[in-house]
Order: sequence, then C-alpha cells, then structure tokens
Amino acid sequence: MSTHLSEDSVSSEDWVSQAEAARLRGVSRQAIARLIKKGRFRVLRIAGKTLLRRTDVEAFEPEPAGRPRK
Repeated sequence: MSTHLSEDSVSSEDWVSQAEAARLRGVSRQAIARLIKKGRFRVLRIAGKTLLRRTDVEAFEPEPAGRPRK
C-alpha cells in the first residue's frame, strides 16, 4: 500500500530503501519486495524509488514458517 504524505512529514532518517531494509533484517532485497507485495509494509514511492518506514522494518516480526498446525 502506498502512503501519501506531505513534504514536511518526510524525513530521510525515517525512511529506508529496500536494500537498506534487507540489510537491517538480514534478508535479501527480493524477500523485502515479496513482503511489500503481500502488504506487510507501508511504502512511500518517490521518483521510482520505494522507501519503507525504518520503524516498521525494525519492528517487523516474521510469521512462523510452514503450514499452520491443526
């Protein structure tokens, strides 16, 4: 989901690129892209760049892997 913000509410310290988000989480950039596609992160798109809110990336808790137990 894209987020529309005014210019004064966007700070470069608050937002990170997909590559930086991947480094913060210790996963690949493709893994971050899949999570964005699933709607797990709010994003800001500026001039073709996708930015993620740093606090969302740092607080992200992955769901357990595999099929849910009965």
